[in-house]
Amino acid sequence: MPEIPESSPSADAPRPRPPHGEHGRRAGWPERWEAFKESPFLPATVLVFILAAAAGLFAGSYTYAMANPTPRQVPTAVVGAERATRGEAFLTGMEKALDASIEIHRYDTVAAAREAVEQQEVFAILDVRPGERVALDVSGASGASVADLLAETATKVGRTVGVPVTVHDLNPLQPGDPRGLAIFYISLAAVIIGFVGAIQLSVHARALNPAERIAFTLAYALLGAFAIAAVVDWWLGALDLPFVQSWLILSLTMFASGMVFTMFNTLVGRWSMIPTWGLMVLLGNPSSGGAVSWPLLPSVLGHIGRWLPPGASVNAQHTAVYFNGHQHAFPYLVLAAWALVASAVFWVWRHRHPGGRERGPAHAAA
Repeated sequence: MPEIPESSPSADAPRPRPPHGEHGRRAGWPERWEAFKESPFLPATVLVFILAAAAGLFAGSYTYAMANPTPRQVPTAVVGAERATRGEAFLTGMEKALDASIEIHRYDTVAAAREAVEQQEVFAILDVRPGERVALDVSGASGASVADLLAETATKVGRTVGVPVTVHDLNPLQPGDPRGLAIFYISLAAVIIGFVGAIQLSVHARALNPAERIAFTLAYALLGAFAIAAVVDWWLGALDLPFVQSWLILSLTMFASGMVFTMFNTLVGRWSMIPTWGLMVLLGNPSSGGAVSWPLLPSVLGHIGRWLPPGASVNAQHTAVYFNGHQHAFPYLVLAAWALVASAVFWVWRHRHPGGRERGPAHAAA
């Protein structure tokens, strides 16, 4: 019997077919790009670059605003300088030392100047008294960094022009907050927890309907603000707060911040963290005037900060704690406007929000 070579294929074995058509062609760049867009690698790659940029911008924004505070416009009340020979010389020396940063407001009496301090229209009073003496009344509560700068500069200028200078703090900071930063910290906590809470609702309570989402945002704002005020006042004793007023300011801040994220989540979807972080953290917090007083901030930031939730919150809280009898409506109107506008945008375009429960006819459930 003839031997069959082992290498000979069996007649019943399938023969490999040569590649042909679409099955044989290697995927090109258009197909690979489409596959990449449908994969989780695209958003992950985008996030890598976004987080890197956010890190640099975060450091840059705070460094630009706070690392080297420089006086730009410091409103200062002046009483009696024109009636003294050295009074104008001292004032000229102050302007020169501060590079013409003093914005002079002349008053006829010290009482009128002190009322301007209480209204937060000026940061200090230069009172040139008989005998060629100068009394500098600063207001640490108006801005510790500005008060320190004015006191240090006045002492040096007084020695230069030969005028005795006495410094007195009209409105000192509370003992538990010697640098005046506690108000900035509690406002910062309200802002960040405000939008982080909204993020967590969108992740863990996605099925909430629009009215329910607003209600729960208000609920965690009220409870979270109470916790902030209680810890800072009752537990740590860092600030003696007008508790109910401070609690409501923090609640409004936290609610506005949460609704701002909810608004952006409705408008731009999964990338809503970018405008929220930019508005509240990169721009809002450095320009709030909490860590560095507005006269020492770059002028553009000093003006913008008043119109953003962090700045409005610091302004309202600062006045409530240190100038309680001279409240202004503006910061409350700013916070209320952000909360109402964000809520209205969310409600009008609520069908675009990624959360909520689907509602169908009764027979569909059956």
